[in-house]
Order: sequence, then structure tokens, then C-alpha cells
Amino acid sequence: MKSRFAPSPTGYLHIGGARTALFVWAWAKKQHGKFVLRIEDTDLERSTQASVDAILQGMDWLGLDYDEGPFYQTDRFDRHKQVVQQLLDEKKAYYCECSKERLQILREDLTKQGKKAKYDGCCRDKGLNVGVVRFNNLEEGLVVFNDVIKGKISINNKELDDLIIARSDGTPTYNLTVVVDDHDMQIDCVIRGDDHINNTPKQINLYQALNWDLPEFAHLPMILGSDGTRLSKRHGAVSVMAYRDAGFLPEALLNYLARLGWSHGDQEIFSMDEVIKLFELKNINKAPASFNQEKLLWLNQETIKNSSVENLLNNLTWHLQNQAITVTDTPDIKTIVQHLQGRCKTLVGMASEVKMFYQDFDILDEKLAKKHFKDKAPLKHLLTKLKALSTWQANNIKQAIKEVCFELNISFSKVGQPFRLALSGNGNAGSIDIVAELIGKDKALSRLKMAIDFLKNSRY
Repeated sequence: MKSRFAPSPTGYLHIGGARTALFVWAWAKKQHGKFVLRIEDTDLERSTQASVDAILQGMDWLGLDYDEGPFYQTDRFDRHKQVVQQLLDEKKAYYCECSKERLQILREDLTKQGKKAKYDGCCRDKGLNVGVVRFNNLEEGLVVFNDVIKGKISINNKELDDLIIARSDGTPTYNLTVVVDDHDMQIDCVIRGDDHINNTPKQINLYQALNWDLPEFAHLPMILGSDGTRLSKRHGAVSVMAYRDAGFLPEALLNYLARLGWSHGDQEIFSMDEVIKLFELKNINKAPASFNQEKLLWLNQETIKNSSVENLLNNLTWHLQNQAITVTDTPDIKTIVQHLQGRCKTLVGMASEVKMFYQDFDILDEKLAKKHFKDKAPLKHLLTKLKALSTWQANNIKQAIKEVCFELNISFSKVGQPFRLALSGNGNAGSIDIVAELIGKDKALSRLKMAIDFLKNSRY
């Protein structure tokens, strides 16, 4: 059993395309079949190598491994032209020389009459041998097919056009190439967005004209923004790699995409093995799915919490490099990641918090300093206590803070908050005793001294 993901390289791999790729991949895995990647680059003016690279990079980052491909339609033009010639020879296609001007006038006249704007077959019986090539579509009868997701669909042939299957320069068009390639590649199920559903009856007629067996068709509902409008950049319809850049784990994004239109009871969190085991095309909702950025962020946080340290490190390394953070042997980065994974929503945030364990700073957040640095006595008292510690461990550090609070008769926050700011520079740190232990005694004392000097020289 085979299915394929067939993106056009006219832009990046976006959310809608990634969900289609995931569902095709999951279907193929569930069937113990083959997942084919085919680049549909017949639009020579708009297709770019940069877009091809972006698609391949996105597929690789998501981990959607393909069994065959990537194939490129432009590499198969000779085969496509052979099929066009076959249809011409069998009088199932014909040349058309109608100008753009004539076709425009025809469309306008039909529209004024309240009729469907379609080609009128003007050149059908002229016996021409130049121009574009049109498929000689049936004029009677119905095209009926059972969509795996949407159910029975019926279209009258009178509604269909004599579609162009080859341009005047001989290059084949989408509807012809996709039929030939799906047949030759033995695709059993065509899974794609429902923006293609109007093409399906045309393609079915081509299959039948060529006496080829039909694949199954499954058209996925579109994805809308949280406000019910068509998904756009403001909703999150950006490149898949933009989610990598924003600190999302690939498995979190895949988990979220799997739930866009497909469900298994009330379960929200799935491993990819579970998706493969449970996935059924028939369980995809017919209605459009709604994209919710906040839910994706929640799912990413949950995935970070439950991920292995090794997996987090594999994905975090890029962000550390991107933020120019150099990790040294001490403290152990695995210990740092383990400490942070319960509090970070994204890997960008995690990388930012990793920084304080390896990089010193000489500037403190001015707003927080103004709030917490009212009195240098707690910090000076804490410095004395911490210097005296023979064992630098979290429980000893916490006890030292408590002793300062008791001796000065102040709350824990009066010591902990300025200490947190002193250690991090921005106040963004977890349990201060654990953070101090991980940073190490020398660095912790050095930063505490810097904070005291800052307070001594400030106007707060």
C-alpha cells in the first residue's frame, strides 16, 4: 500500500502542508506500506530550489521519513508528454488555438448569462496540430466517487471543463501530471487538502480515459484560525521551521497537528507510535479544524516536561548556538536541563535560562533592582553566611537564607528575591537554593558581591 505527500515548491512547508504530510505518513505506517515524497514542480515560473530545500528541511526536522523519493515531476516530463500524445492519438484530447482575449470574452458572457464559465469546445473538431492541448471531457453522465472522509460525492460532467493538459510549449499541467505520477507510482490512496476536491472529478475522467484503476481519495478539511477565518500568518500559518526557531519540539508540533481534525476519545497527548496505531482516515472530522496557538504552547510545555534529557539536548543545541551560549563541563548541562524542563514552555526560554549557569554578566535588570534592592543588609548578611559554608549544597544554602531571615526578622522574599536577581541578572530563575548550587560557590559569591556593589553605588 502506498500514499504520497506532493507539495509544490512555491513556498515553505506550512502548517497545512505539514498536517497533510503527517496524515499521509501515519496512514502509510498504519498500512505497513510506503510513504512517497513527490515534489510537484511543474509550475516552472514559481517553483524555486529554496522552496524545495525548505520543504526537505521541514520534513527532516519533523521526522517524517519517506520510503521513496523525493521525486520531481519535471524529471518525468517525457513520460507525461507520452501520455498526452496517447490521448491525442485516441481522440481523447485535442489542440486548441483560442486566444486569451477570446477566452476572457467567453467567460464574461457566460457569467452575465448566469452560466458556469467554462470552455465551449470551439476547437474540439478543428483537427489542429498546434496550441495548447485540451482533454476531451465527457459531456454527459456523472462522476461519482466515495471520499474516505467526506463520503459520496457526485459531479455532473456538464459542470466540468475541457481542461488544458499541456501548454503550448509542450509542458504538461498539474491535473495530467498528478494522474500519471499517481498511476505510475502505484499510489493506492490520494490524501490531500480539500482545496483539491474540485480537481478530483477531472482527474477521475482522465484515469478512466486511460483505462487505469482509480486510487481511493481522502480530502482533508481546511484549517481555520481561532477566529474562524482562513488561517494566515497572524494565526500561526508560518513556516514549520519558524516553530523550530520559536523553541517548539517537533513531536509537540506533530502531536498538535494530529489533533487538528482527528481525535481518539478525549486523549490530547500522543506519541507518534500511538498515532500510527490509532489513526484512521474515517475518523477525521469533515468540518474545518481550528488552530489555537495557546493550546500548541501548552502541549509544547507538556512535551518538554515529559521528554528525555537526551532528546531535549538534541533539540536545545541549536538554540544554544543561536544565542551564542557556550556550555562548559561544569556544571553538567544534563543536570541543568533536568532542572529547567519542568518550568520552560519553549526551548528558546530554556536556552535563555541556561545562559546564567555558564555566562557572567555585569548588568542587572533595572526595574527589578529598584524593586528588590532597597537594603544591602540582607545581601551582606547572606554573603557572610554563604562564605562560611563548607558544603555547597541546596539544603545548606536554603538554611543560610532562613537564618538571615530569622536574624534580621524579615520575610524569605526579602532575601530570596534580591539573591535571585543577583544570581540571574534578570530575576528569571527557579528554586534559588538549587540554582545557587548548580551555578557553583565561586560564581554565586562573585555575583552576590557584584549585587552589593551595585546597591552601594545606586540611587535605590
